[in-house]
Amino acid sequence: MNRRQFALALPIAGMALAQTVPSSAQQSSSATRGLLGHWVGALGFPDGSSPRLAFDLTKTTDGILLGAITLVDQGNQRVRADVVRIDGDSLHLELNALRAVYEGRLSGADNITGTWTQGRGGVPLELTRSAVQPASTPTGPPAARGLALDIQIPIAPTPFPAAGKTHLVYELHITDYGRTPEQLIKRIEVLDGDTVLASYEGMDLIRVLGRVGASGDDERLLARGGSAIAYLWVTLTTRVPTALRHRVIVGETTLETEPTHVSQSRVPQLASPLRGAGWVALNGPSNTSGHRRALIAAVGRARIAQRFAIDWLKRGATGRPFEGNPRDNRSYFAYGSDVLAVADAVVARTKDGIPENVPGPGERAVPITNETVAGNHIVLDLGGSQFALYAHLQPGALKVKQGDRVKRGQALGLLGNSGNSTGPHLHFHVCDSNPEVSLASEGLPYVLTAWHKELPLENDSIDFG
Repeated sequence: MNRRQFALALPIAGMALAQTVPSSAQQSSSATRGLLGHWVGALGFPDGSSPRLAFDLTKTTDGILLGAITLVDQGNQRVRADVVRIDGDSLHLELNALRAVYEGRLSGADNITGTWTQGRGGVPLELTRSAVQPASTPTGPPAARGLALDIQIPIAPTPFPAAGKTHLVYELHITDYGRTPEQLIKRIEVLDGDTVLASYEGMDLIRVLGRVGASGDDERLLARGGSAIAYLWVTLTTRVPTALRHRVIVGETTLETEPTHVSQSRVPQLASPLRGAGWVALNGPSNTSGHRRALIAAVGRARIAQRFAIDWLKRGATGRPFEGNPRDNRSYFAYGSDVLAVADAVVARTKDGIPENVPGPGERAVPITNETVAGNHIVLDLGGSQFALYAHLQPGALKVKQGDRVKRGQALGLLGNSGNSTGPHLHFHVCDSNPEVSLASEGLPYVLTAWHKELPLENDSIDFG
């Protein structure tokens, strides 16, 4: 349900703020310089469509290759590459958010000839160097004079089990109130007492950072008055700490935060929200999924209601989510499935009457606002300030109303394709409040008893029985 989608992705794939990894140290510096720049091209699909793409290839001041693709015909949405690799005159890009790979080779000074592969097929994609060049990479920030950072953690991390380990997932909000025009965040460390639990610098730091309202590809550069958010996912190898400290190195200055309490609350133990086999946790919990980075301002505050959300998609024997006409909701294996109460609970809120979308990235039956983003939906009060949201249900198919008491496993409604949805699926998450605006809350971890009593992670496949 995260608010940003791609036509080039799978039917319900959400936008992920993709990152890059450093290129090989053996690559040719001259070839690298030849491939850096701004490139444009258009895909030629068999159906006659030709979406335009713009590629930006840059290098940071400390030698990290960065790549980003702008989807020109989809609102100029920008996706950062997860992998950028240059070997001689060859270019390799991977974009997890689009499930796409581009392989190209420099042809002369101003052309790259290659293939764009997405899913199971590939199409030719020739890029031409554009007269519009990317913004020059800064040569480095000045000395850290007047450094005054405000570092906040909006919600205390709660330990939860996943993939056989214990994890802490939370954010650092970093705002510069100093007088220096620009600062470089060099390293962030997470500490339990004097023990370093996690350390981020270089490309690892760029991967976890996102800036608010800033342009450019080096997320470490923090402008005067600007804000950056570090999306942290700490996997523990020792005991669960009772408190965390954070060490932030900016320029030549090191700052340490006051201790942050680690929640000792027990995560909810939930039953399956669906039944049957073939379900996939699309956009599920990971540190790069679109849900993880869906920081949305509503009712005067920015929150991540979808921090641990999952878009449950059902696939058939061939691995595809539909059979037949992809523009017909009834062609999708998930469509019409019962959604089930995950616990004995009270129905806290329902919304009905929103018409369904035609499947496809650009199709919405109603304008998407904070009130319609979840489509037809149900919220269950699990107790203890924990609420479960079921979104994108069929209109007229809700089987409960506000105030009803429900039992674990009880059918609540039918899975559909309403609200901010590109195809039939169930968006499910747990949050800390039941506001009138669906996303004005903070997302909480949980576990499914049918999944090893752990939280499913992104792209896990589950048979709910």
